[in-house]
Amino acid sequence: MAAKKEIRSDNTYMISTDDTDNPKLGAKILSDGRESLFLDYYLGYKMVYNEAKDKEVAKKERKRESLKLYLWQAPRTPLERQQNKETLELAKGIRFEREQELKDGKLGYRLKAKEINFFDFIQAYYEEYTKADKRMIKAAVKRFTDFIALEYPLYKNNISPERVSHDMMEQFVEYLQGTSKGEGALTHWKRWKKIVKAAVKKDILRKDPCEDIVCKADEDALKKDILSIEEMQQLIGTTYKEQNMETRRAFIFTLYTGIRFCDIKDLTFGNVDYSNKILSFNQKKTQGHSSKSYVSIPLNDGLLSLIGEASTDSPDEKIFKLPSQTMCLKALRHWTAKAGIKKHITWHCGRHINSSYPLKTRNLQRLSA
Repeated sequence: MAAKKEIRSDNTYMISTDDTDNPKLGAKILSDGRESLFLDYYLGYKMVYNEAKDKEVAKKERKRESLKLYLWQAPRTPLERQQNKETLELAKGIRFEREQELKDGKLGYRLKAKEINFFDFIQAYYEEYTKADKRMIKAAVKRFTDFIALEYPLYKNNISPERVSHDMMEQFVEYLQGTSKGEGALTHWKRWKKIVKAAVKKDILRKDPCEDIVCKADEDALKKDILSIEEMQQLIGTTYKEQNMETRRAFIFTLYTGIRFCDIKDLTFGNVDYSNKILSFNQKKTQGHSSKSYVSIPLNDGLLSLIGEASTDSPDEKIFKLPSQTMCLKALRHWTAKAGIKKHITWHCGRHINSSYPLKTRNLQRLSA
């Protein structure tokens, strides 16, 4: 028994029964006793201005294609029934071919991407991004917009996704390697690929233009300078009149614990369990993205002496009252120069030093005095 037709208000009904079909086959009932066959395409989303909400909102786009094929609405003879059967089979075949073409990116919503400003997608992606490296995503976007303004000035305000080609991405990598130092180019490239991958997933881009393109970091920069045990002793033993003692105390703590700057600047006395000699906190870099983000570090008397005691009753009081990261880095470079150390030591080097040596902290109280 044939399935009952669900006639809609516009005198159409869908013949396709599979929700995954795109396009879907349907028919419109005509007044002359025939049914006109058509294909309904789902074309993805388009950002349109909503006056009531006073902002742009996502709106589904659709397209209808008339097949110029007709069925008898109520076939009366064997010939009309046979004609209906053959016409319906032809229409289903056309629908299948259109679907394959759509998947191959030869027509339909993928070509609609030409009408999208890729910068709008990038901005929307950044605004919705919630992971810890959002600042790096912003930096990668800035590099791309600067690159387009320099190399493709005609597209500096509006670039269609089809223009974001493999050749353009190769040029973008060369631009990154020419304008970024050390690992900067590789860092920006990794974040940019995340944006592109999202665009492919959302059908903004037909395929990944970054595929098979390699961005190499500056190998010399990858050789991170670290302090030897002797140099570390030399640095800790160096003090001078105008030295920032908070920066000094915090960097020595990093040397012996490996804690990142982004974490050490926010440590509070509430993170310290004095009775059990444990420091516990959530690492910002992995918080919310890893089960290992929460760490507990055992403390000895030397580390406890570096931490000291709170000056207030608030558990939110910061252990290290540090200036900005830039000022901390300047203080560290001045300190290493005073100590006669010519290596390029950054705050993050303290983390690498900690992972390079099995440091013992039993003499820390004397060294940090």
